[in-house]
Amino acid sequence: MKRLNVGVLAHVDAGKTTTVEQILYTFGHLRNLGSVDKGSTQTDFLAVERERGITVTASSVDFELDDILISIIDTPGHMDFTGEVERTLSVLDGAILVVSAAEGIQSQTERFWRALRELNIPTIIFLNKIDRLGCDPVQITALLQKEFSSAIIPLTAAQNAGSAEATLMNNLLSEANILALCEQDDDLMEAYLAGEDLTEKALESSLVKQVQNDLAYPLIHGASVAGLGIVQLVEAMKTYLPIQSLKPEGEPQGIVYKIEHDKMFGKIAHIRLYQGKLTSRDEVILYRAGEMAYKGKVSQIRKIHGAKHKDIGQFSGNEIAAVCGLTEAKVGDTVGQHFKAKQVQISEPLFMVGVDGPSGSERELLKAISELSDEDPLMDYTYHQDVRALVIRIMGKIQVEVLEYLLMERYQLAVTFSEPAVIYKETPAQVGIGLERYTMPKPCWAVVKLKVEPLAIGSGYQFESIIGDNVLPYRYQRHVEASLLEAIKQGRLGWEVTDLKITLIDGGDHHVHTHPLDFFLATPIALMKALEDAGSTLLEPLVKFKMRADEEHLGKIISHILSMRGEFEAPRIENEKIELEAVVPVATSLDYSIQFSSLTSGRGIITSEFYGYQQCPLELGKTTPRIGIDPLDRDKWILHRRGALM
Repeated sequence: MKRLNVGVLAHVDAGKTTTVEQILYTFGHLRNLGSVDKGSTQTDFLAVERERGITVTASSVDFELDDILISIIDTPGHMDFTGEVERTLSVLDGAILVVSAAEGIQSQTERFWRALRELNIPTIIFLNKIDRLGCDPVQITALLQKEFSSAIIPLTAAQNAGSAEATLMNNLLSEANILALCEQDDDLMEAYLAGEDLTEKALESSLVKQVQNDLAYPLIHGASVAGLGIVQLVEAMKTYLPIQSLKPEGEPQGIVYKIEHDKMFGKIAHIRLYQGKLTSRDEVILYRAGEMAYKGKVSQIRKIHGAKHKDIGQFSGNEIAAVCGLTEAKVGDTVGQHFKAKQVQISEPLFMVGVDGPSGSERELLKAISELSDEDPLMDYTYHQDVRALVIRIMGKIQVEVLEYLLMERYQLAVTFSEPAVIYKETPAQVGIGLERYTMPKPCWAVVKLKVEPLAIGSGYQFESIIGDNVLPYRYQRHVEASLLEAIKQGRLGWEVTDLKITLIDGGDHHVHTHPLDFFLATPIALMKALEDAGSTLLEPLVKFKMRADEEHLGKIISHILSMRGEFEAPRIENEKIELEAVVPVATSLDYSIQFSSLTSGRGIITSEFYGYQQCPLELGKTTPRIGIDPLDRDKWILHRRGALM
């Protein structure tokens, strides 16, 4: 049996989970149709998903169609859980992008479209909710063709849209579709210009090639709640998306794209194989960045279907399965040293919160947060042991509510969170030098001299050593480099230091008194001295808004942008409508989407995306107190690192 792994993506409430449910029901794989509102769908099976009516985690279900086993992965639509979508994209053969004919292009719609194009994943658009009062599928289709691609090919046309009597008709042979297909198919264009009648078979054949080469994108209209368009959607999946044959030969190659935890089996790694075969009791080597990271033994292989699973014993190339027994697996690990997975970054956590648990629960809370971070690597956390402070990076407030629920439901931990704070960063203002001579109280001896210098925004962190083994043994130089990764998490303004180059320009050790841990103590002091010498520049995160509204609102929109310290391009005005792009600080625009909706009486369209960081005057941004002991408080730092400070 052949395989097809398909992801379903959409902005929240566009109808993605309902679409998956209807596919399973329409093709006889469900006796009863589930409902998102009633919490009874196959793919939203977690208690928190059923209670809130939103998808929190990617969930797969299978159904057979002729000789094809189709695995559908239902992904979250809320921006707080886009990390799940990022990880899922790495294992897909094709995708369905669900767009609401009522709401149109929304912020997540645009993000997901760009990610799919960056990875060249063949995509079908399902224009849902054509039975919704006030919807305009013709306008939304035209907007999709304008904003996304002129090669979006409507294979259906909606009749009686905006009512319960909505129906579909075939649209493949329309003149507009023929011209769109001819633009990217020279043979088809030649036949068209010669006046030949182009058959449906010829057009379909051309469309298949164009879809699988990421050049064209079929569009199907529908109304998932009523089951309208579902048959046409599945037929399009079967016809246009790249069907895979099993590939059990060769050394196993694949990727871990999802981690979850089971009370009985512990960590479970969801793996997509691209070739080879894995069997229960096999030894598996996992690699990170091409280096061996972990060797484990498979204890069980599961086929997942929503909340249910079945032990299948083995799986082969082009299949997806859940593997038990790989206790040290992490998202992004590869099976096969040289395997390169498709990866894309859709978003970045821009907020942080502190977490407090019940008295005496410190160890249990850390274990729980560690497990949840395994499942969502974007939810990075830092624990400052000296002050017993736990801080996590998050996408937004909904994620906090879900975390609070999961910590209670799964771990019986009642926790409290601080108010989310925007994550700023910092960078050196200029070149700075820091020298630390840690030679007392003996036994100790570590000399570290560092140079820090700013890099262009977005460059990240670089390290270089310009001294040889004769000045400082390479094993100690590696200790310096390793300790810097932790030390740059808090700079002089309290934020992570980025966009800098750190150079080890001198150092020294003693053949008797040096202990390897001495460099882990001395390096943070040298770094803080260098940063103090250089001075620090605050960096604030930005968001880019794209807005469409009636021309009458232009003045107020521009006033809003300026009040948020934003910048904008010249607006485009056409048919009494304006289109405007603006870049504004995250801190000043947290609720702007709500304000914009109110200003335009809900008729305007606004999308947003993370845009990067820019320099920010201290008085307009925010510093944060250092958590833990400052290395520049040298005596206290030494006592702390030597375990003499309680």
